[in-house]
Amino acid sequence: MATERGRYYTDPAGGPDLISVTNALGTGVHKPALVPWGSGLVADAVIADPIRTARRARLEPTRLRRELVALPNSSAERARRLGTRIHNRAQAIAIGSPFPADPEVEPYAVQLARFFRLWRVDFERDIESTEMTVLHRRYGYAGTGDLWLWLPTGRFRRRQLWLVDYKSAARKPSTTVYDEQPLQLAALRHAPVALLPDDSEIEAPRVHRTALLNLRPRAHRFIEVPSGRAQFRAFLGTVRTARYLHGAPSAYPTILPPWAPGSQTRKAA
Repeated sequence: MATERGRYYTDPAGGPDLISVTNALGTGVHKPALVPWGSGLVADAVIADPIRTARRARLEPTRLRRELVALPNSSAERARRLGTRIHNRAQAIAIGSPFPADPEVEPYAVQLARFFRLWRVDFERDIESTEMTVLHRRYGYAGTGDLWLWLPTGRFRRRQLWLVDYKSAARKPSTTVYDEQPLQLAALRHAPVALLPDDSEIEAPRVHRTALLNLRPRAHRFIEVPSGRAQFRAFLGTVRTARYLHGAPSAYPTILPPWAPGSQTRKAA
């Protein structure tokens, strides 16, 4: 559920709400790449039409400034909506369900299909689960994983269970891995409980390895990332940070000397 503090999950067992993995990471992890990315979007918009931008700067500077300031957020929201549609298509492909035509999503779906063909994935045999919610009541968080997939990556081609997270982008290199992504997979990997569609509980699948599947319009890359105890401890730090920030007051009292007008100390005396 969406709240003013970001997304939280309602515990079907009736316990306290569980902070979402992405909410904890979004609140507790600094993302320095966002600042140059946003600045680049604004610079590109100005460079693309400098004469019109200069004219608007004279005639309607307030409106132009408002539009330029909003550009990074609006672009990020479009990317999030596209990412959601790509995830929905990936889910439909994995479970064999119909999906609506979406030309913008199609190149990413082609790359996902190529991945499945490359690894000779049999959907009935190799897909353990998709879009499954897992939770950890002890640490107060929950999240939804994209794909649990058996692949012949062990010794002598022994099958191993991979937890795979889809990451889509139009322009980022297919090799891109951000600092928080191993923490995200560690959180999902170490959650002991999984929820079925009827909210009944099972033991979460025991994962051997974790990876990102970076989907791009013309390429894909399957990248193993660590998700061990070190990454899990780091994630728990973000949970503590996010919960503190979400509960912290928004204002604090001003302290005046006892002889100043309005001083709380003077009144108490």
